[in-house]
Amino acid sequence: MKVLIKQATIVSPSSPFNGHIKDILIDKGIIAGISDNISDSDASIIEQPGLHVSIGWMDIFAHFCDPGLEYRETLESGADAAAAGGFTDVMLLPNTNAAVHNKSQVEYIVQKAKAMPVNIYPIGAVTKNTEGNELAEMYDMQQSGALAFGDGINAIQNSGLLIKALQYVKTFNGTIIQLPDDRSIAAHGLMNEGIVSTQLGLPGKPMMAEELIVARDIKLARYADSRLHFTGVTSPKSLEYIKRAKESGIQITCSVTPYHLFFNEEDLRSYDTNLKVNPPLRDAVSQSALLKALFDGTVDCIASHHIPYNYDNKVCEFEYAKNGMIGLESLFGVVWSMVNGESSMVNGEGSMVNSQWAIGKMVEKLAVAPRRIFGLPVPVIEENSAAKLTLFNPDTTYVFEESMIRSKSKNSAFIGKQLKGKVIGIINGDKMYLN
Repeated sequence: MKVLIKQATIVSPSSPFNGHIKDILIDKGIIAGISDNISDSDASIIEQPGLHVSIGWMDIFAHFCDPGLEYRETLESGADAAAAGGFTDVMLLPNTNAAVHNKSQVEYIVQKAKAMPVNIYPIGAVTKNTEGNELAEMYDMQQSGALAFGDGINAIQNSGLLIKALQYVKTFNGTIIQLPDDRSIAAHGLMNEGIVSTQLGLPGKPMMAEELIVARDIKLARYADSRLHFTGVTSPKSLEYIKRAKESGIQITCSVTPYHLFFNEEDLRSYDTNLKVNPPLRDAVSQSALLKALFDGTVDCIASHHIPYNYDNKVCEFEYAKNGMIGLESLFGVVWSMVNGESSMVNGEGSMVNSQWAIGKMVEKLAVAPRRIFGLPVPVIEENSAAKLTLFNPDTTYVFEESMIRSKSKNSAFIGKQLKGKVIGIINGDKMYLN
């Protein structure tokens, strides 16, 4: 395969070509040339105004439902969704049937994913069946290809188990991923606890349920001197705890979801079941705090929390709908739209967010930070390097349509929303996927 990318702005922080507009020639999965003007009659040409090429993006929290739940998603459909969203690398949740809690389950995913257009990394369960009762075989899973460990959508409730897991993964410099949620608090809550939940007559769940787990787990990580990543953070108080923990040298990182940046509890007045998520959508003040934290260094990266559900699990009464929405295909447009809409955000020189500076920060959150957190090498756009590229246009404004969804499930609250920033495709070694 030979591909020639014409006149693209390169976004690769450690590349000498960062910020430059160049032609890029890719031959058999390797960047063969970068120059002002390249001609090659044998190459497929990719060219359009406003084209940007960055190092390939990575998502750290997606559910592909395979094995056992293939009616919601398969590895194949999930990989297509990831590629359509601009991701060359994806970490998969262990909440399958059977759960990814042993060596054979990890090997199943690793082997099956080899032919996919994206690189897939299993997250091994911390506890057997992600039930929170007994530690799983983490060392064996790590040896077989598990990149990190967590119980996925099931927050680890038992402090004793979690501290043992934190101590255990130190032997191979591993990381635990935790979705902070104290299930003993407002276990039947359907949305954020507040005025809106009262007005809508829906049981509320307070931010305290998240904050208690964040505060507890920071203490456990400090005691174990181990690495812990919080995902789906929504509370300003949680962000404050995390910021202080980082400043004190504790090995804490965190990520936010695109839908917590885009929506808030007011959007639930429509009773759209696609907006039923966990942690729930918070108030507008919290939403704004998340966006600011994305650029001040408190939030390390963005996680899609791509949770597919079939029609019957979402087209029903709000009370009975499952938590979660898909988000891989829409992630960049959602986050870039919010960044551009936050007029108060400026860089150190006072330029508005829709600058090359902001694009660089986005790529840092989407491509650089996830790899550094989980110990993967960060790609570089330079000659003789393997091609691991995301192609996108930050200036394209469009309406997100259901036809753009490659996932097997369609539970997205972004359908019909106007977004800014469109993914063109990916080149991942000798594999290419274009929208």
